[in-house]
Amino acid sequence: MSTVRVQLESSVPRSPAELWDWSTSVEGVVTEMGPVLKLDFPEGMTHIPRDGSNLGRPLGDYRFLLFGVVPVDLSRLTFTEMEPGRRFVEQSPLLSMKSWRHERIITPSPDGSKVVDRLEFTPRFAGPVVGWIIERFFRHRHAVLRKHYRERRSVARGEQGAQRIHA
Repeated sequence: MSTVRVQLESSVPRSPAELWDWSTSVEGVVTEMGPVLKLDFPEGMTHIPRDGSNLGRPLGDYRFLLFGVVPVDLSRLTFTEMEPGRRFVEQSPLLSMKSWRHERIITPSPDGSKVVDRLEFTPRFAGPVVGWIIERFFRHRHAVLRKHYRERRSVARGEQGAQRIHA
């Protein structure tokens, strides 16, 4: 199987601090993923550890539920790098992947913030199909993020800038 690399970028008219809170909150993750997938977070959990604690240690086993109902994958959710307020790297073992790495970077921009998601993963099966699905899913996440914060669609943004590279 080949490694797939995808990068998506969106400009969002909010401060990096507000987008950091969103990106590390259960509400933000659930909203971005829905209604396609639901990550089954523990009851009462509001945020992932944002201070860099627990780096490299799984937070637990989390199920991915298609349309919030059908289990489709299992993750040992693990954050390996954290720059509070700016960046995290989630590098979790998944049943469906030989390797998985998701980096989110939030930086100031003239009209708010730039949110970049960099993905690098190696599917265990159906590489081209899984790669296409993951890319579309993260395009969906960025569209939900922009809609949630009501980005003006008339302004050119990096949404068309998704890059996909097979290695």
